[in-house]
Amino acid sequence: MTTSTVTAPVSAKTSGKSAAPDPARQRLRRRLAQWGFVAPAVVFMLLFFGYPLVRNIVMSFQHYTPKTFFTGEAPFNGTDNWSSVFQDVLFGKALWHTLVFTAGSLLGQFCIGLALAVFFNRRFPLNGVLRSLILLPWLVPMVVSGIVWRRILDQDTGVLNTFLDTLGLGGSTPWLTSPDMALLSVILVNIWIGIPFNMVILYGGLQEIPKELYEASALDGASAWRTFRSITLPMLKPVITVVLVLGFMSTVKILDLILALTDGGPADATQTLGTLTYQNSFVELDFGAGAVVGNVLILVSAVFAVFYLRANRTEGK
Repeated sequence: MTTSTVTAPVSAKTSGKSAAPDPARQRLRRRLAQWGFVAPAVVFMLLFFGYPLVRNIVMSFQHYTPKTFFTGEAPFNGTDNWSSVFQDVLFGKALWHTLVFTAGSLLGQFCIGLALAVFFNRRFPLNGVLRSLILLPWLVPMVVSGIVWRRILDQDTGVLNTFLDTLGLGGSTPWLTSPDMALLSVILVNIWIGIPFNMVILYGGLQEIPKELYEASALDGASAWRTFRSITLPMLKPVITVVLVLGFMSTVKILDLILALTDGGPADATQTLGTLTYQNSFVELDFGAGAVVGNVLILVSAVFAVFYLRANRTEGK
């Protein structure tokens, strides 16, 4: 008599296989990881940029005095601060001087910086040494540069007037003491300080332009100006945009250089929005009016940023 053994069928699903991962849970983990990397930057921006900005806006609608620091009382006064600032003749002058100072500085820094970048783009002896020396004005603190140039431009004992007098070109020019010359002098000093930054950034952009384009242009018989206009400028456009934006942001709010050179004078000839904010807040101790001028300065920068972003978006399309 034989005994038959019946083997049970093996299940298609093995117990060792794990369940498929949940897509929703994976997406949640990725999102949390992304926010984990972004969170420190967001917290930093809120603490050091967001809070001061909101506080400055609120202060512009308050009667904020030195007494407020001890009592904490800063009653709201509506738009009184804004009305008093906008009705002040000095505010209109400061706004105009800011625009002239910014435009003149950017134009001079960019044109001379671009010319130097093109010049140093060619190889010649002592190229690196000369480029390093040109960087010195940018490395010196702005207050130190302002003090040195104040001595140089002094009407009676300045080196510049002494040198001009030696050449017979007149040595009594009131560079910093004449309302007609002071703003121009401050612009020229700021151009001198900003040239190295423009040159370095533009020089880096020139190094990235393929040399084959210039070789093809030479074979076609294009002139130097034609090559510069058709190849160099279009290829440098992204770098030029960065240089102008950074230059605007650093120039429109300059305070220390003007304080070191003229302190806003003579006769408010070099008063800008930055110096007016300082004068209202820390000289006259009218913190509400100072906050108003500061908000206007922020608004000017924001308008420029909006136009810049819109221009880039249009160009991208």
